[in-house]
Amino acid sequence: MAERIQDIARPLDAAAVMRLLPARPRLLALGEPTHGEDALLDVRNDVFRQLVEQYGYRTIAVESDCLKGLAVDDYVTRGTGTLDEAVERGFSHPWGPGTPNRQLVRWMRAYNEDRPAHERMRFAGFDGPLEITGAASPREALTALHGYLAARVDPALLPCTAAELDRLLGADDRWTEPGAMTDPARSVGRSAGAGELRTLAADLVSLLEEQTPHLLASASRDDWDRARLYGRTATGLLAYHYWMAEPSPARMSRMLGLRDRMMAGNLLALAERGPVLVHAHNSHLQREKSSMRMWQGRLEWWSAGALVNARLGGAYAFVATALGTIRHEGVDTPPPGTAEGLLYDLPDDPCVVDPTLLAAALGDPRPAPRVSPWFGYAPLDPGHLDTIDGLVFVKDMPHP
Repeated sequence: MAERIQDIARPLDAAAVMRLLPARPRLLALGEPTHGEDALLDVRNDVFRQLVEQYGYRTIAVESDCLKGLAVDDYVTRGTGTLDEAVERGFSHPWGPGTPNRQLVRWMRAYNEDRPAHERMRFAGFDGPLEITGAASPREALTALHGYLAARVDPALLPCTAAELDRLLGADDRWTEPGAMTDPARSVGRSAGAGELRTLAADLVSLLEEQTPHLLASASRDDWDRARLYGRTATGLLAYHYWMAEPSPARMSRMLGLRDRMMAGNLLALAERGPVLVHAHNSHLQREKSSMRMWQGRLEWWSAGALVNARLGGAYAFVATALGTIRHEGVDTPPPGTAEGLLYDLPDDPCVVDPTLLAAALGDPRPAPRVSPWFGYAPLDPGHLDTIDGLVFVKDMPHP
C-alpha cells in the first residue's frame, strides 16, 4: 500500500497541480481544512505566485469581507495608502491581518509596480460582511450603490433620496446587535423599515442593470463592477437580516445558505473579468452539499463551490487540502487505516495527490473519515474523493 500511495503523489508546485486538470480552469480554488494556520497560508502564497507567473492568473480572491477587500485592491493596483493601512483595513475575521496575508499583499503590490493596468494583479474578498457573531449594517453597500447611480442617471429614475435611505437605515447598532444571532426577536430584519429597504435595494439593483449601456459609456468598467458588488452585498445582507429574524427551524439553514450564495455571486462576477485563484475553507469550496450539526439538529445547504460548479462546470476546479497534525490543538499523528495516516508516510511535504488514484489505492469500501478531537479541523472524507480535482497534503502544523 505504501508504494502505491507514493506513486500517486508529487512535490507540490503549480505545474503538479495543473497536470491534474484537463485545461486551465477559469476559477481555480484551493481549500484549507482549518483556519488560522500560517503554514497553510504560506503554501497558498507559494502556489499562487507560481500560478500567476506561469499560468496567467490575474485575480486572487480570499475568504474575507468583499467590501473591506476593496482597500487591498486599491493598494495593490494603484498604490493607494500604505501596506499597513491596506492589511489593517482590508481583511475581516480574526485571522485576516496575519503575516502570510501581509506577505501576499506586499508581493502583489511589487508585482504590479511597473506593469500596465491590463497586466496587474487584482485582489478581492469574496465573503459577505458577516461574522459568526452577526452581520454588518447594509448602510455602506446601499449608500455606495445609491451614490454611484445618483451621480450618473436622471434623478427622477431613483426610487428614493439619500436622506430617505439614511432614515430607514437608522443607527447601525440596530443591525449589528450581537444578541440577534441567537435570539430572532432581537433582529430588525423583519421590521417595516427593513422591508422598505429590501424593496428599494432591489429597485436600485434593477436600475443599475437597466442603465448598463449608459453607465459603461460614462464611467469605468471598474466603477460599474464595484456598483454591482454593492448591489449584491446590499440585497444579500438584507436577506440575511430577514432570516436572522425568523423563529422557525429553517432559520440557520437559510442563513448559512445565504452566506454561501453571496460568496458564489462574488466569485462568478470575478470570473467574468478573467481567470481567478480562490482560497477559502474546504467546506465553502466543495461540490457536495454542506452540513453542520447545531443545537437544533443537522443543517444542510449548498456551498459556494457547489453553486459555482453548477454554473461553470469544467471551468471550475477544486483542490482540497488535508493535513497530518495540529499538535497544539490536540490533533496528533493520524492513525493507520485513515487516508491521512497513509499520506503521512509520504516523503514530500507538502505534496499534491491525484484523488482518483488515491481512491483506487484506498480500495473499496473506502475507510471512514479520521476522527478529529478538535472541532476547528475538518478531516478529509475519503467518500468524497471523486468530487475534488486534486488534493494537497501538508504533514505538520508548527506551533504558533
